[in-house]
Parts: sequence; C-alpha cells; structure tokens
Amino acid sequence: MPDAAIHRALGLSDDEAARIVEILGREPTSLELAMYAVMWSEHCSYKSSRIHLRRLPTEGPRVLVGPGENAGVIDAGDGIAIAIRIESHNHPSAVEPYQGAATGVGGILRDIFTMGARPIALMDPIFFGPIEDPRSRWIFEGVVAGISGYGNAVGVPTVGGELTFAPCYSGNPLVNVLCLGVMPVERLVLGRASGEGNLAVLLGSATGRDGIGGVSVLASAGFDSSSGADADGFGSKRPSVQVGDPFEEKRLIEACLDLLDRGLVVGIQDLGGAGLACATSETAARAGMGMEVDVRAVPLRQEGMVPVEVMTSESQERMLAIVTPAALPDLQEVCRHHEVSATVIGVVTAGAGRLVVRQGPGGPVLADVPAASLSDDAPLYDRPKSPPVDLATRRADDPGRLAAPGDCSGDLLDLLRLHPDPSWVYRQYDHQLFLNTVIGPGSDAAVLRLQAPGLPPSQRAIALSTDSNHRWCAVDPRAGAAYIVAESALNVACAGASPVAAVNCLNFGNPEHPEVMWQLSESVDGMAEACDALGIPVVGGNVSLYNESAGADIDPTPVVAVLGLIDCLASQPPAARLAEGATIVLLGEDPESPARSLAGSAWAIDLRGHRGGSLAPLDLAAQRRLIDLVLALVSPQLAGAPGIPGVTGRLVEGIHDVSSGGLGVALCEAAFGSPVGPAVGFRVHGVADRAELFSEEPGRVLVCTHFPEQLAGLATEAGVGARSIGLAGGNRLLVDSLLDLDIAEADRVWRSSIAASLDELAG
Repeated sequence: MPDAAIHRALGLSDDEAARIVEILGREPTSLELAMYAVMWSEHCSYKSSRIHLRRLPTEGPRVLVGPGENAGVIDAGDGIAIAIRIESHNHPSAVEPYQGAATGVGGILRDIFTMGARPIALMDPIFFGPIEDPRSRWIFEGVVAGISGYGNAVGVPTVGGELTFAPCYSGNPLVNVLCLGVMPVERLVLGRASGEGNLAVLLGSATGRDGIGGVSVLASAGFDSSSGADADGFGSKRPSVQVGDPFEEKRLIEACLDLLDRGLVVGIQDLGGAGLACATSETAARAGMGMEVDVRAVPLRQEGMVPVEVMTSESQERMLAIVTPAALPDLQEVCRHHEVSATVIGVVTAGAGRLVVRQGPGGPVLADVPAASLSDDAPLYDRPKSPPVDLATRRADDPGRLAAPGDCSGDLLDLLRLHPDPSWVYRQYDHQLFLNTVIGPGSDAAVLRLQAPGLPPSQRAIALSTDSNHRWCAVDPRAGAAYIVAESALNVACAGASPVAAVNCLNFGNPEHPEVMWQLSESVDGMAEACDALGIPVVGGNVSLYNESAGADIDPTPVVAVLGLIDCLASQPPAARLAEGATIVLLGEDPESPARSLAGSAWAIDLRGHRGGSLAPLDLAAQRRLIDLVLALVSPQLAGAPGIPGVTGRLVEGIHDVSSGGLGVALCEAAFGSPVGPAVGFRVHGVADRAELFSEEPGRVLVCTHFPEQLAGLATEAGVGARSIGLAGGNRLLVDSLLDLDIAEADRVWRSSIAASLDELAG
C-alpha cells in the first residue's frame, strides 16, 4: 500500500490506493501513482456522475458519434457532419481568469478538430458574482478578455452564450465554453491507437510546468480560505493553470486538418485533462492495444522536468497523432509547412494492452500499467443523496403571498438592470469570422450557414442556443432542468431550426454533500424526461463538481445547448423585434390553466430574496406541439414562400420566447430589438397581475404579426393556445394598469447597466 500521505495529497482515497495495488499486483511507482491520480480524478473519470449520466437518451437517427469521444457528431445531410462539444474551465478561471478562460477556449477547439472538423463557432455561458463586488468584477473582466483574446486570435467566431450575475457564484465563477465544427462525413476520425508498430507522434507546443495537474486537480476540489498563499486565496494553485498560445493553436488546427485530408494519420487525440497520461492510455485502450512511451523524447520548454511532470502536464496546444512508419516523412513535411513541431515519442504495441513509460530508448521502465485501467477501471460511486430536510416547507412557501406592488414599473426596471444587455461582452468578440453568421449574439439562437473550406455545397444552416437557469434548479432541480431543455429547444425553433441534438455542462457543488448529489440526480432525470419527450438525443457533455467556496455550494447550474437544423436558408429568420402597428400574439397559453406561479422567478428570487414555492408542471407534449407550430410559422419564410391564404407578406415579423424575467422582460427585449431606428413600444391588455407579468413558466412565445387571424387559425389547428394581447407602437411600454414606462428610459437602463457598474467601480 502506498504511503497514505502521498496518495491522499494526490487526491486518492485509501480505497482507491488499495485498488491500484490490486490492479498492478504490486506497489505502484511514483509515476504510476500520479497517473492514476489524475486519470481517476473527478474531472477525468466522472466517478461520481457516470452512474447518473447513463439515464440520458443518446441515440437518434442523425447521431454518428455519441458520448464517450472527444465530441458528439451528427449527420447534417448533404454529406456534412457537425461536431459539437461543451466543457467547463471553472476552477482555473477562478484562479487566473484570463488564462483559465483562454485555455478553456483552446481545449474545446482541440476537442472539435480532433474529430476531423473545422471549428466554426464558439459560445460562452459564463456566471459570476454580483458585478458590484470588486473580485467578481476582476474575474468577469479577465474571463471576457481571455475568451475574446484567444477566440479572436485563433480565428473562430464567438456567436452567442449566456451572462449571469448571482451571489452564489461570488467565490466560484462558472466558465463554460462550447465549440461547433463542420466536416465532410468521410473525414470523421476517432482517437484510437490501432496498428501494432504504428508511431505515436506529439504535435504542437513543447511541454512545460504550467498546467501540472491542471483541471484534473483544480476541478476535483473546492476553494476555501486556506487554498493559497496570497491575498486572494489562490496563489498556491496558480501554477496549475495552463498558459495558452492561440497562434500556435491556429497552426495546429491547419496542420491537423491537412493531415486528415491527406489520410496520413490512423487516429488523433488532443492533450487536455491529464496530458500525456490521458492521451496515450485512452487512444491505446480504445483500440485494445498497448503503447510504449519515451519521456525523454518529449520536447520540453523548461529544464529539469521529471517524468511525473512530463506525463501529467496539461500544457496547451498539443495533439497526439498515430501514424504508420511509412507515412511519417509525409507527416513531418506537412508539419514543417505549417510550422508545427512533430516528434515521435512512442510506438503502438500489442503488449496485452499495457502502457509502458520508459526513460530513454530501452531505458528503465518508470510505469507499466494496463492502459484501460486508467480510464475503464476508474472508481464508480453511487454517492449518498438526499433532498434538503426542509424541502416540503420550502415548496409550501409560495411567493404568491408576497405583497404586490401597485405599479410594477420599478420592478421591471430593476429586472432589466439585474439581467442586462450582454452586448458589452459580445462586442469584444468577433462573431463574423468566416462570414457564416446570419444571426449573432443577443438573439434567442445563433444562426450560421453550413459553409467552410472542403465542405460539399449546401443551402442548409444551423441554429444553436445555450441556456440555463440556476433559480429554477435551486427551487426544483428536476423540473428546472426540464424547463431548461424546453427553453433551449424552443429557442432554436424560433430561429426556424428543428432541434436534433443536445450537449450539456452540469455544474454542481461538492458531490460529497448528499444534497448536491440529489440535485445532480434530479437534474439528470428532468433533462432525460424532456429530451425523450422532445426527441432530442444528448450526444455529449461535461460534469463539473466541487463548485463551492468557503463551504457553500453554488446553486445547481445545468447548462443545455440544443443544436437545430434549417433545411434551406434562403432569407434571414425573424428575431426578437416589434413592427409598428403589428399585433402581439402570445402562443402557448392554456386558458384553463391555473394562475401563474412566481416560484423560481427572477422577480421572486432576485428582487424579493424568496426561494420558496413549487415550479408549475411542464406539459412536454404541449411543448412539442408549440415547437412544431413555431417551425411551421417561421420555416416557410426561410424558403421565401409562406404559402398561407390571406398572407401577403411576412407572417411573422418578430418572435421571442418567454423565459427569464417573464412576459415583462420578454416584451421589453422585443421592443428593444428594432434593427434600425428607435425602439418600438407596445400597449398590452389582458395581463391580470404581476404573476402573469413576471412568471417564467416555459412554453410561451411572443409573435409580432400583421395577420393575427391567420396565425390564430394555424395555432388552433396545431392544438396550441393563442391570444392577441396588444399592439406594437408608440414610445411607451404600457401593460394595463400594471406598468407605464418610457421606452427610452427602459432601453437605457438595460443597455448601460454593465458599463455603468464598471465605471462606478473604476471611479
């Protein structure tokens, strides 16, 4: 049995250390112990979550590659495949915001081009403490700068995301990054080290001490007041944060895609979490082969690095390619052309599937382990889970009992201030790289043409939305996760796209807390139920645990990204906007439904601090009917021919789902969405009270139309409720007797909130 102090310092439990001895039949060497520690970490092995993730639906008619590979892949038609992946870089970004976020972008890019796809889009759901807090502001500005600095430099547009400020993220921000790539179907490649005698070639940057342990260590422990030596409490963890070089990444992208186009590699794998320990063991294990690695052959950028550092460093911009000896000269020539280093560091062996690490050719063996044991034999825990002891009391404490304001204008302005226009963030990103972006950041979903070098010609397009809501999941993680799936699917439908696949990033607190494991399990079940009902397979994802600070867990924060397909993009889809003189129609309302619930709403939690109540039941069958109706209303416009009797122009002038902030915020966002000129106001009737105005129940869509009767007829045929609630026009926001706001003032508050807060802190 290894020295307990050593394996515990590496994050291994006593039982895990004993299991390693059992697998090897002897005491592990220091390198072997370190390799098991990083590979069996929470970040790499998903040891606390795998048992739950199995309940998610993962198969569908378009799925080419599901969970378990570097990225999920779907068939988009026309000979085009789409690779999609979402990851977290939460803990590194809390320690060093710029590099943590930048290397999060770099890592997710490599996940995509590892599959053979050219990355064409990034999205960034990001979460911070209140912007008034100086540390939260520092993290926020650093993260945004890191994403823009890396994404812009490497040449991949950031086309959307989410921005959330909430107290639960004050000590532990969340930085989730999604990447999507496209490729000809025949270029799809998997990370397998097949073929005895084939060579393992390390491509890209030299290996350094930055990122030793990296996310595999940082993401397996929370933060507390003793976690660092300097004033911010993170000094001792800073060396674990990787340092990125986007220009090297760009060269690596072009080199790898060139190698794949020429058929020069058998398999390829990026070096992310756990570095070479992961890349060598996983590629060998997937192919049922072994591999022999020479640590002295690995190019280093720092002197004196020991084998443990070389094998576990998570230095960025590195790939492992498997190549036949005959193809090696051609591979080296391609890499020289792209100015990318290529070094043979190992060879594929039959070797009973063993990973052997030597110090020099024929030198001493530093590690000799079954390759599959580093991943396939990782611990699997069904950790204790239990709901909060006061759950029944919480759910009975409905926010409807809170005093209602006589005039909701002030509350609406406060919601706009707390949930501001994210354009301060996305103006720092280049979202028009490749000139494929049809609808960019700030809309329900981003829309991109399916065009890139090497792709077959196509009129198809995609829509992509990332969504989350920590408030819903804090009240009810199961229903909240289902709400999020429903919202994300509806968002892509509003862009005219049929939802075909999803990925998720599950951000939760300490899995050793039974309440956190209950939250995770419930969220997975809610997500599974919604995806099953809506026919959306989950093709990949990520789990980030130990998101806690000073013993306090974050609110459960599952992020869901839904990918939708547009068969023919002939014109720009409608967006969240109003047209002067048009009718505002609310789709999805059931006239027989009970009064709206304020549970989990921004009005109840953010403005009143009330976290009780029960989320309203979600009718998933009705949600599917609504999605189908929205597609029928929007999609004909994309082909340029509505084909609806009595409709002489656009049936839908603007469309926007009702979600965070409820109907009040959705109406404002539509009013502010005028593409040119001043914002268009509205006059709304039939909204009875603040519950109808601020409830966030999903399954409702605002449509701006000049043909309300035809739209209502289509809704009736589809079995979807529809009612006209007002007219667009004027310079005020009027809702019966509930609110009366000057549109210019509301627009100013929403658009200037972030800049005003930053200016105030700077002053």
